[in-house]
Amino acid sequence: MTVLSRRAATTQRERMSRAIWLVLLGLLLLVLPRLVYPVLALDILAWGLFAVAFDLLFGFSGLLSFGHAAFWGSSAYATAFLLSHGQSVPVAIVGGLLSALLLAVPIGFLSVRSVGIYFSMITLAFAQMVSFLALQWTAVTGGENGLQGFARPSVLGLDFSNSTTRYYVCLALFAAGFLVAYRMVRSPFGQALQAIRDNEQRAQSIGYNPFRFKFTAFLISAGLAGLSGSMYAFGHGVVSLEVVNWRTSGEVVMMTLLGGTTTLFGPVIGAGLVLLLRDLLTTANLPVGIVTGLVFVLAVLFFRAGLVGTVQHWLRRKSADDDRH
Repeated sequence: MTVLSRRAATTQRERMSRAIWLVLLGLLLLVLPRLVYPVLALDILAWGLFAVAFDLLFGFSGLLSFGHAAFWGSSAYATAFLLSHGQSVPVAIVGGLLSALLLAVPIGFLSVRSVGIYFSMITLAFAQMVSFLALQWTAVTGGENGLQGFARPSVLGLDFSNSTTRYYVCLALFAAGFLVAYRMVRSPFGQALQAIRDNEQRAQSIGYNPFRFKFTAFLISAGLAGLSGSMYAFGHGVVSLEVVNWRTSGEVVMMTLLGGTTTLFGPVIGAGLVLLLRDLLTTANLPVGIVTGLVFVLAVLFFRAGLVGTVQHWLRRKSADDDRH
């Protein structure tokens, strides 16, 4: 087999692998409310999309944000505020997404000019500002009491008081957000973004503008994080200070690393595993933080590319061995 034919075969297998992952993920999410209770299933969708948004920034852009809870939380608050003031569900969700994007413009403009730990610290500082604002701006956020008990009026005959109905509405939103992320990383923009991540100086020397690409990726990531925050508020009917807490930013980092960065599928799987484990441990009255921390440490030690990333690497290596024989 020639080198060109081997490359063509490898590309074809990778496309088939992505298609299989997409089909399996889609089937799993379609039946998820039958496997777990609908509110937990909706949480998996919201956190899964949040982790995908983070993966766009960290995995494909090389930017480690410790402040993504600012976009998730600001969108959740905006959605809850609009619903509590009589707006329809579509308007509230779009309003939440736009609020995250508006917040991301100044944060991204200032932060993406930095690299490494400096970028991480700047995003964390901005997130802490948002958290402080949420605590103090009681007229909008409810302060320590949060926002709760807001109505979710029916649209097109859909009864949003039913948790299963809310899940499938959020599944449609998740699919739209995931498609945006998938198309982005498979586009020339995504390829250029990864080239900048791998070697910024070399990418700049051939004509790419690193700031423009990273800033655009930051906005897309923040927008998807905002959409997931809107889904969370819509699904739960309550928003508290926890949504803008720094621990929320830490949890999405853990979910993404557990599932596998630069896979898109991995963060969703990682979010599902963390939430299912947390629910199981809470039901069994076991220490959630200790056990989940131990699982994360073991995953990092033995699955360095994450669970999905490790499986994909193993399958690629097995295919390469088959080609040689």
